[in-house]
Amino acid sequence: MDDRFDRRELLLHLGDILDALNCLNRTSEPGAPVTQVVQKNDALQTFEFLRALAPKMTVQEFGAQVASAFSQWPRELLETKLNRDALASTVQHNLFDDNPNGWNVYVAHIQKKVPWFGIGFPAVKGNVLTEPADGAADKTTEAGPNGPVVSPVKPALGNEKRGWPWPEPRSTS
Repeated sequence: MDDRFDRRELLLHLGDILDALNCLNRTSEPGAPVTQVVQKNDALQTFEFLRALAPKMTVQEFGAQVASAFSQWPRELLETKLNRDALASTVQHNLFDDNPNGWNVYVAHIQKKVPWFGIGFPAVKGNVLTEPADGAADKTTEAGPNGPVVSPVKPALGNEKRGWPWPEPRSTS
């Protein structure tokens, strides 16, 4: 499976998370709820994912949770085999543990660029998302040890994206 563009999108999202955290820290309101700070600050309006946070999560709590939620992402995104569950579980556990609606909003936001994010992963309180939140992506179903496993269908090789971040393998003949 060629997932280099998904990895790129997740790295860009990680950059957005860090940028949002930086903007929030510059507001000098560590005890204020993130959603309240976002409403007052135009620079934060572009970070849609901040609206998915629990209304009572403070700027200080967000900073601590972001460090836990995303600290393993760079390493995971550079592994040969991408551990999709690890990427989703750290975010869910640290930022959306008691916020199932926020988790669903966050997953839908990420799925705009990475259609498989959060699929087949137990959502908060036992809810399992089995297809992209918008329901638009094609998918295949395979039998797995715990029942059906749903995965997105990749486009034909002729339509596949090529190039950065990893170059095409060179022919040895």
